[in-house]
Amino acid sequence: MIIQGKLRNRLLGWLMSMMLIVGGLLLIDAWVTSQRSAQRAFDSQLEDALLAMSEAIQWQDDMPRIMMPPAALSILSTRHQERVFYRLIDDQGRVLANNLDIPLASKLKREAREGDVWLDTDYQGVKWRLHARSVRSAGWERQFRVQIWVGHTTEGRELLARDLLIRAVGRILVMGLLAVVMIFITLRLALTPLKRLRDQLRRRQSQDASPLSGSMPEEMRELVDTLEQLFHRQGASRDALLRFTADASHQLRTPLAGVQNVAEFALQSRSPDEWHQALSDIHASAARTSRLAGQLLNLTRLRHLALPAEHEVVELSALLRDVVLEWTERDMALQHDLGLASLPDSPISVLGEEWALRELIGNLIENALRYTPAGSEITLGLTLETDKVVLYSEDNGPGVAPEMLERLCQPFERGGRQDTEGSGLGLAIVETIAQRHQGTLQVSNRLEGGLHISLTLRQFPTGEADA
Repeated sequence: MIIQGKLRNRLLGWLMSMMLIVGGLLLIDAWVTSQRSAQRAFDSQLEDALLAMSEAIQWQDDMPRIMMPPAALSILSTRHQERVFYRLIDDQGRVLANNLDIPLASKLKREAREGDVWLDTDYQGVKWRLHARSVRSAGWERQFRVQIWVGHTTEGRELLARDLLIRAVGRILVMGLLAVVMIFITLRLALTPLKRLRDQLRRRQSQDASPLSGSMPEEMRELVDTLEQLFHRQGASRDALLRFTADASHQLRTPLAGVQNVAEFALQSRSPDEWHQALSDIHASAARTSRLAGQLLNLTRLRHLALPAEHEVVELSALLRDVVLEWTERDMALQHDLGLASLPDSPISVLGEEWALRELIGNLIENALRYTPAGSEITLGLTLETDKVVLYSEDNGPGVAPEMLERLCQPFERGGRQDTEGSGLGLAIVETIAQRHQGTLQVSNRLEGGLHISLTLRQFPTGEADA
């Protein structure tokens, strides 16, 4: 397993990234809000100034004048703006009152006659905000409309917007710091169950397969269940290993004890014939013990050997033919009718390990030879089922009691037979090889008598092999 940093750091990184994104959005919103707030505040000030001026218009010498003291204008200003400038224009375009020197285009004056005008402009390197409205001189001797233009520089707006933004940024930073502290505390509390689980696993003895103790959050249920299943499988595997070791010790001790007894008897005898017989018995017992040790090694190697990265394409029909022909020439098969059923005309290939499949076929043949009487027929063959191939072995021997069929592939299981020299490991090796090839092994009694063993494997298409 590749370790890629700490979970806490990864969670913290994700949370901080999201906080930075949210913080950036909040800063953008604070900037927009501060600009809008300052704009509304100062636009409202201009509107109030224009309204106050329209109410302060009076006639002098048959001309409208704004009779508004400077103190009244200063009331309309804020601490960011000292003055509100204005201009009064009649409907003929003549300036009646003015302290606003910004030139106004004719188009703007026409627009002011039709409605309110707002204008942002630059004059002599200074930014200005202007507002204009046309009002009627109702109640005077002469009835005509006049335009009132008011304005001020945007410095006050910018200062107010900056103050509002600084305050908003300050609040965002304080909330961000509090959020960071809360995130650290939350992560520490959230990862506490994992630390408790880690400590419990560290204190756990290697042979302990009991369920985990203590309380865990619901989100860790699957992890805890998976660990407990792992402990259960380890416990079952350890128990099976202990049983296998005990059975293997018993199987090895029995022939060794026989060798010891025969040797002690020969040492007490004075007869050369008895010595010769004892040596023959010791030789036969050593051969059986050597065969048993070899099968134990094969079974252990198959159960603990890592699976290959890639399987090879094995031509199963040719392999089956070679193994059967090889066994027919052995002395063990001379008293049996060992044969091969008709094979399909086209080659049959599977993905697997040739040496393991050869071992499997050999164990099927040897198992049938050892557990059937002399003269029995033993037949091996292949059949096709859609995209699968079935390798089978059948005989016309005595078969096995139905209640023992399920246990027949367990190590040292002889199907209740004690009258043979079989070790009870042949079918265990066959089942292990079948599992390595993801095959399905079935053992059953034939209706006409004897045992039928079949292995179903996925067929490898010949076209793919040729490609």
